[in-house]
Amino acid sequence: MATALITGASSGIGAELARIHAGNKGDLVLVARRRDRLDALKAELESAHGVKVLVLAEDLTDSAAAERIHTAVTQAGIEIDYLINNAGFGGRGLFHEMDWQQIHAMIQVNAAALAALTHAFLPGFVARNSGRILNVTSTASEMPGPLQAVYFATKAFAAYLSNALMEELRDTAITVTNFMPAATDTEFAAVADMDRTALFNRAASARSVAQEGYAAMLEGRMDAYGGMNPRRRILQMLAKVMPKRALMRSVRRMQEVS
Repeated sequence: MATALITGASSGIGAELARIHAGNKGDLVLVARRRDRLDALKAELESAHGVKVLVLAEDLTDSAAAERIHTAVTQAGIEIDYLINNAGFGGRGLFHEMDWQQIHAMIQVNAAALAALTHAFLPGFVARNSGRILNVTSTASEMPGPLQAVYFATKAFAAYLSNALMEELRDTAITVTNFMPAATDTEFAAVADMDRTALFNRAASARSVAQEGYAAMLEGRMDAYGGMNPRRRILQMLAKVMPKRALMRSVRRMQEVS
């Protein structure tokens, strides 16, 4: 069975992706900042499914983290079959009032680290002509996001990078899936100060979203959505045809505290 590397694996969608993959008897490399949570998940998965799990406690806000992760995996003699770039976080507020260090960290985790890890592992995939990449972006990637300007922009970067790589790799057996979850019931909302907004009313469960993303990766789909309710589906369709100013006003209302 394939070995998967999952970032942001200590909670939420990442932890559920790990459980799904382990349930399929796949080995894992779990990456996140919180070693205690990773160790607990490792013990759970190894006990329940008899798989091998390597834990790497890394902070992806550090620009050198991707290289350390690749080095650690290589030195352990592990061949990665599925690269799942799931780590990410948001922050709500006016761009000019937000702390620059928070903004910079968001760009680093959501965009730069994703690109760096993909760049580190993709040559091995190409050499073997096999492998799947799942980049967990967001429905936010399809529109500008007032009050979460940087988060939306980083997710757009990740989505467009994913799509471009899929085309570059069209003559190989490698796939790159841009997975766009809608609002999901994880720690993300509280960290991003979004838990009291209309956007997170009736959020989808992390498990159901992870199942959708994992299936899309295995199918080799270029784009896939997760956790979409009827209202969100309508907004995503409108985003493609609405005048941009009207769309941004609608998005801003959804980001405001109710």
